[in-house]
Amino acid sequence: MFSSPSAQWLFLTCLPRFGRARRRAMLATIPDLTDLLTRNPATLRAQGLHAETIAAILAWQQQNETDSSVKTVRQTLLACERHGIGIVNWQHSDYPEALRHIHDAPLVLYTRGDTRLLSHEQIGIIGSRNATPAGLDHARRFAAELSNRNLLVTSGLALGVDGAAHAGALDAGYATIAVIGCGLDRIYPNQHRRLGERVIGTGLMVSEYPPGTPARAAHFPQRNRIISGLSRGILVVEAGLKSGSLITARMALEQGREVFAIPGSIHSPVARGCHYLIKQGARLVDTVDDILEELGASWSLPAGRALPDQSATQPRSESLATGPLGALDSREIAVFEALGYDPQSTDALCSATGLPADQLVQSLLLLELEGLVSSAPGGFQKIA
Repeated sequence: MFSSPSAQWLFLTCLPRFGRARRRAMLATIPDLTDLLTRNPATLRAQGLHAETIAAILAWQQQNETDSSVKTVRQTLLACERHGIGIVNWQHSDYPEALRHIHDAPLVLYTRGDTRLLSHEQIGIIGSRNATPAGLDHARRFAAELSNRNLLVTSGLALGVDGAAHAGALDAGYATIAVIGCGLDRIYPNQHRRLGERVIGTGLMVSEYPPGTPARAAHFPQRNRIISGLSRGILVVEAGLKSGSLITARMALEQGREVFAIPGSIHSPVARGCHYLIKQGARLVDTVDDILEELGASWSLPAGRALPDQSATQPRSESLATGPLGALDSREIAVFEALGYDPQSTDALCSATGLPADQLVQSLLLLELEGLVSSAPGGFQKIA
């Protein structure tokens, strides 16, 4: 168990007194950090390592599982095996080259899904958790079209814009990558559990946190640097002036990525962050062509990267029929398609679907029982 490369890199993340700054400094002189694990105490002291770090390395060499770091590695490997979680270490062939060159790149990525997607050209889509219906629609539409134009959509699975972006790519028949701020044995937020399962089934979910790690506020800025680090550019759909999306956009600029922003109403609080970014030099976007023009170069992805047994040109209702709505009839599918990720009244849904109120309520009840829809103040909304 301890001889595998993943175990060795995982141990490096568990070493006491061997934080990110120390790892970065060491990587500048020792490209393969696992070499440290074979060195004698005198050599380790000469490299300036702390006594606690050296003691843990010696425990590793002796496979002494009474040492807390060695014990943590064993527990993490067993948990990964139990939950079907893969580990992509710094030297793994699937480790994304774009991410490797950012400041404070993670030594280890935990994965569920198709890790080959990490090497594909990506575009990050981020925005407000309290997005407007228009913002959610923008996220879905841009995600679908960017996917169709050979860019893989990456986001953070959060409520609002993130979830809409993932759903937009999936509903159009494409894979997507979700980067989350907790262990992959849980999906956060819980409202996106089904959406997360769809992401894993056809795309990839990524975290730098081992299984068992709960979601914490401090994890999300760290998660955001991975979203931007994986991507050629970041599209901000809606954002407040003091939002995490603006922090991610700043990280993207520091990483040398392009930043794009969709403008909105001057009266909307969730448009002010986008307007601020545009004033600071972000590219104003109102079509996908604006993004492709700025990014330039030809893409490395083949055209039509559809999900298994689906065509990128397949009608949306057919794609959904083979997914979460497969057990339901066309009426429920029509109601689901008419719903958004913000509450809609039954009157609005009757108008959108052409269904009488009694049939609409029956369909909403079936969708709610399937875990696809939830009732909320103001009506009903998608949760998948």
